[in-house]
Amino acid sequence: MAFVVDASVMLAQPLGQANRIATFARARLGNEAAVAPGLWWFEVRNVLIVNERRGIISEADTVRVLREWAQLDIAIDNVADEAGITTLARRHRLTVYDAAYLELAARRRLDLATLDASLAAAARLEGIRLVGDDTRSG
Repeated sequence: MAFVVDASVMLAQPLGQANRIATFARARLGNEAAVAPGLWWFEVRNVLIVNERRGIISEADTVRVLREWAQLDIAIDNVADEAGITTLARRHRLTVYDAAYLELAARRRLDLATLDASLAAAARLEGIRLVGDDTRSG
């Protein structure tokens, strides 16, 4: 079954911040599809470029990571429920960006993979399962 993947999960390994949840989600990507809101495309590239500027990764690293990700089954969902996103952002005091991941998971009834503590807490309150929370997530 597909799941929603946020930028924090995908960026953890390339930025040297891999952990159990990110590793588990990346393993699921080997067998399952993932979906992300349209902003994901811009978000991950921006973080990679910012980290190039900080000297954390090289331009070659960015090219390699994006090439690897292109081989993964990550679909971009450009359909967003504006009212739903703003409601979730207000209800859980999230950024609109984080609320977009939450809205997508809720709308498509999918698990969510995130390393963001606020987003994870909001997902739990909304009844959305988190990748890595228990053995049923995989």
